[in-house]
Amino acid sequence: MSRIQPTFQRLSAQGRKALIPFITAGDPDADLTVPLMHALVEAGADIIELGVPFSDPMADGPTIQRASERALARGMTLRKVLQLVTTFRTADDKTPVVLMGYANPIEAMGLTVFADKAAQSGVDGVLVVDYPPEEAAAFGTAMKTRGMDPIFLLAPTSSDARVAQAAEVASGYVYYVSLAGVTGAGHLDTDAVARRIPQIREKTGLPVGVGFGIRDAATAGRIAAFADAVVVGSRIIEEIEKSTAATACARVKALVADLRRGVDGAKP
Repeated sequence: MSRIQPTFQRLSAQGRKALIPFITAGDPDADLTVPLMHALVEAGADIIELGVPFSDPMADGPTIQRASERALARGMTLRKVLQLVTTFRTADDKTPVVLMGYANPIEAMGLTVFADKAAQSGVDGVLVVDYPPEEAAAFGTAMKTRGMDPIFLLAPTSSDARVAQAAEVASGYVYYVSLAGVTGAGHLDTDAVARRIPQIREKTGLPVGVGFGIRDAATAGRIAAFADAVVVGSRIIEEIEKSTAATACARVKALVADLRRGVDGAKP
């Protein structure tokens, strides 16, 4: 079992919701990634989504695209991402880490090799944007047999059949994309999300995380009122872009602490 299920169980027993911040590995450089991960935990992150940079991130908006470009320009690779997780684990053996990325780097490494190395490094879950559930049986098996969770995206356009199909393969949690668009979009309709979450829960007993378009504590709180987890990525990357190497951890920590207060202040 990964660290994800016990994390959600603990939070549920406390009547709390999970905060899942996202950063891109290697942005702005590899030396800052692990300190940023620790800053996220210190600010109240329950799970970390660590982006694996890719040259064609189709689901990501301009902000995370730029983060991938910066990381790739500095030589970040999937193998180096796994090394960063290994380094993080020397000081933190409790916080779940989910890799989020695309199929190409995994296929280039080989699924079995990747799964072995990810498990050895201390990864808890993997979300591959372009692994559709109907083609992900081998991926799901490779993750689960090594104690990791395969995590899948659901969208506003996902049919009930599609939700059920993803739920059969997924474990850990499912990630509901709150809008039909890319990361960083700014037209989040929280009422529409609130109506959709119960429909998803009819098809799966897994926790439901919601991301895309969440940019401040107030919105995070509104989402936390009906979701099990709140995922924030682009807004954190923007804070990194505004920072220097000397100020990035402090600025990100302050932002995530504010998001934490928003999530904890949610009224169910």
